[in-house]
Amino acid sequence: MFTTIDDGQVTSPRGFKAGTAAAGIKYPDRCDLGLLASAVPAIAAGVFTRNTVRSAPVQVSERRLARGSAGAVVVNSGCANACTGERGLRDAESMAAMAAARLGLHDDDVLVASTGVIGTFLPLDRIEAGLGKIMLHEANGHSFARAIMTTDTRPKEIAVAVDGPDGRMVIGAAAKGSGMIHPNMGTMLCFVTTDARVEPEFLRKAFTRSIDRTLNMVSVDGDTSPSDTVFVLANGLAGNQPLNEKTGHAFEEALAFVCEHMAKAIAADGEGASKLIEVAVVGARSIADARMAARTVASSPLVKAAIHGADPNWGRIVCAVGRSGAAIEPLQMSLSLNGVPVMSRGMPSAFSEADLRKSMESSTVEVLVGLHLGSATATAWGCDLSPDYVTINASYTT
Repeated sequence: MFTTIDDGQVTSPRGFKAGTAAAGIKYPDRCDLGLLASAVPAIAAGVFTRNTVRSAPVQVSERRLARGSAGAVVVNSGCANACTGERGLRDAESMAAMAAARLGLHDDDVLVASTGVIGTFLPLDRIEAGLGKIMLHEANGHSFARAIMTTDTRPKEIAVAVDGPDGRMVIGAAAKGSGMIHPNMGTMLCFVTTDARVEPEFLRKAFTRSIDRTLNMVSVDGDTSPSDTVFVLANGLAGNQPLNEKTGHAFEEALAFVCEHMAKAIAADGEGASKLIEVAVVGARSIADARMAARTVASSPLVKAAIHGADPNWGRIVCAVGRSGAAIEPLQMSLSLNGVPVMSRGMPSAFSEADLRKSMESSTVEVLVGLHLGSATATAWGCDLSPDYVTINASYTT
């Protein structure tokens, strides 16, 4: 069993502290540099973008995670350090080295992440000065979540407590993501911490499984970032017996809950969004089919635009499923919007369009697709497509 911690943050687990600074990387009047550190070395795992264009921090951190441990993460917003060549790699390593010196760690013990404009170089002098101003504290998780934001309108964070036979374990997280969201890995930037003792191989597998069904099922605009990064650090300070595949079920369920919370928060805060779209596909022949269908619906511009206007144009949803690549039988399909059946066995159902339109004006619109071919299910999350999305992205660098 697990419970959500009131006012939970990425530093809620034992032994984690964070700090932030206004380094002036892009924004003149807000914190844009964050440091997250564990009191002791932590078992670490990560998942990264599969975009062929990969940022320098992704390349550096992926190499370092091969060791399976880390002591800290340094992250900036405002500059993605992507498409910056060899200089970008050197800059990412320098940024991590500066943080390591600040913490008294070896350079390789620090992971690095960056988010923001592609094709600009890090201002290392400002980053070094900013790191010198950072004060680490266990209460600074909230400020850390804010420092990593770009076009996000609100921070994304959570912590849960897991009750086990050896006592309480805590999982915390902070994430950012609002635009260029259609991950093919984990997603955007997300940092997960826990004080649980976890066997390294189980942590890696449990983390990947949790991401596959949550953070990898989010789409805001169909574009995959070169910076997508998700880290988990487990420092073991809860003192429990090491968790593994046999003993870690409750921990993995809590971890998946944390990742799902982040997935929904990112989708709901999509650039220009006013509505969260939740697409559940049931009765698919395989998990792969269910995920393909759900993700295709959640990322369809036509579906997203219709939901923005509270237009129950359900044919767009059916056609998105049909082009998804999932196995379907059109005359077997069913579809509901906000619990209202609109199609059954491939034929339209009788419903009040006026009532459904009113229901679709709510902040969450639920889409349920029944394929009736098997037992596999999946859920994806997206957001509506508004004119504000174009406004934001027409002037992102100007």
